Amino acid sequence: MSLAKDLMHPSLADERRKHKKKRLVQNPNSYFMDVKCIGCYRISTIFSHAHTVVSCPSCSVILCRPRGGKCRLTAGCSFRKKWS
Repeated sequence: MSLAKDLMHPSLADERRKHKKKRLVQNPNSYFMDVKCIGCYRISTIFSHAHTVVSCPSCSVILCRPRGGKCRLTAGCSFRKKWS
């Protein structure tokens, strides 16, 4: 009798749907990211689950606003995840 799923080698899609503590290898859902300002093109580091409004230190343009879980970037801002 074989199982419908392989429990030792779950698919990547199944792992992403699970809670962060119930995955095969535990890891957080949050990350730091570099966000480029639309006004002065300066790069700022922001936490993905920020609880406060984050503005650019040089031109005071709002970069992101909190939305319960992850923060929402302002339209036109580009970002990339920081891995280390």
